[in-house]
Amino acid sequence: MRATLEGHGGELAVAVARAHGVETMFTLSGGHVFPLYDAAVTAVPPMPLVDVRHEQTAVFAAEATGKLTRRPGLAVLTAGPGVTNGISAVTTAWFNGSPLLVLGGRAPAYNWGAGSLQELDHPPLLAPVTKRAATIGGVADIADDVNAALALATAAHRGPVFLDVAMDHLFSRAEVELPVPSERDRREPDPDRVASVAALLATAARPLLVIGSDVWAEGAEAAALRLAESAGLPVVTNGMGRGILPAGHPLLLTRARSAAFAQADLVIVVGAPLDFRLGYGRFGASPEHPTPVVHLADHPEGIARHAPLAASAAGDLTLVLDAVLTGWERARTRPSYAEWTSLLQDRAWAAVDADRADLESAADPIHPARVIGELRRRLADDAVVIGDGGDFVSFAGKYVEPARPGCWLDPGPYGCLGTGLGYAVAARLARPASQVALRLGDGAAGFSLMDVDTLVRHRLPVVMVVANNSGWGLEKHLMQRIYGYDVVAELAARTRYDEVARALGGAGELVTDPDGIGPALDRAFAAGVPYLVNVVTDPAAAYPRTTTGI
Repeated sequence: MRATLEGHGGELAVAVARAHGVETMFTLSGGHVFPLYDAAVTAVPPMPLVDVRHEQTAVFAAEATGKLTRRPGLAVLTAGPGVTNGISAVTTAWFNGSPLLVLGGRAPAYNWGAGSLQELDHPPLLAPVTKRAATIGGVADIADDVNAALALATAAHRGPVFLDVAMDHLFSRAEVELPVPSERDRREPDPDRVASVAALLATAARPLLVIGSDVWAEGAEAAALRLAESAGLPVVTNGMGRGILPAGHPLLLTRARSAAFAQADLVIVVGAPLDFRLGYGRFGASPEHPTPVVHLADHPEGIARHAPLAASAAGDLTLVLDAVLTGWERARTRPSYAEWTSLLQDRAWAAVDADRADLESAADPIHPARVIGELRRRLADDAVVIGDGGDFVSFAGKYVEPARPGCWLDPGPYGCLGTGLGYAVAARLARPASQVALRLGDGAAGFSLMDVDTLVRHRLPVVMVVANNSGWGLEKHLMQRIYGYDVVAELAARTRYDEVARALGGAGELVTDPDGIGPALDRAFAAGVPYLVNVVTDPAAAYPRTTTGI
């Protein structure tokens, strides 16, 4: 028998959210959503409220909570500009496939159309970048609609859901039966499709397994590791697939990525779209002789349609990966991939040896890779490493390999700057005993640095490292290559972002000597407060990227 609850709209929504495992409400204060705050603080036990300085930070924090905990995150935005300020962050969650519910305030229904404060019909704006965007019809509908929204957000393929509710409905009261969250549906893959994948793997001589973010989101990391280790498959990781094979694993050959993609005779991509990060699914030494590609996704709609595929399968990724392994093990002949793996290992080790020059560089101005080298030596195995920026985050992506899964956060394929402080807030709450290291480009810092105030007020110690090269490095170097000059790509030299952090109640320092980076990081990790290490880096040190994503 379902329990009943009599309460105002906020109480109904919070009760349902809590039943789905939501633990924190991220928001920026607004009168249209007061009942949701009242419900949070009067609940037993109370639901923590984390208020921020810009609505995008609230949504980014909720999105990162979903990514880190694999439970839905919750952001509450007031009507009008509160909602529209959060749209870029919602779009990031859409591209990342992050489980997220955004509850928006809405001008009163009784006076709709008369021009109330912040009156705006939000759902048409959110519909293109959510799994569902709708207005709750009345207070009696809140519990069921929130329950359905949270179920949808966490169902494959995961993503954000937006609901707004009129202010008068949210303040009204009703007695309703509380819905019970349904069990996760484990979606069986088509056995014939999986058999085709296994057959291709059993006849390949130089296969490559690419592990993406959805493997972590699905909880399929153990199955991915089983397949890699049992079959002896070389692996390249992508996004939150990082750490599924820990740093130093002999099959983790991301540092030989270019050679692997060029020379493989079969590429199996699991849990990642075939977007610009993976060459749009076109691999091989020449376009005339493309490498066969297999695409494995958590939902049929995630299977690429723009690239020719040798095979594909969709479903619960643990079931998919285990079925591929079973099919491979049952094959009449199973080739050894040892020689192929050894070749890639040699390439990877050579790349690691070559890395040392930049990671240990004594150059003045400071090479950004030296910052990563010093940070890398100080990271614990369970550290959560966050990137927000262009070139600086690319350097980190090249050199940092997590020791555990679920410890890497970056903006993802949408490339939206400003994720950093929201992601850091979420990481500190989700992993209270772990190091949280946020790497910021100086351009990215401008989007969210005011939310150091949020870290301070909520007592959330985070280490922030700014690579301060006085410009928009990615755009600056690209424009110089195209035109021979650059415009609107300069920022003020040596801006004191550390003083911004101190002014907001945190701590920080400026570093201009490469030998000062390590001691500054030691002080930051030991401080127990939000601490910003502002490192002046070489504006001429461009990341050697091979694609612009276009």
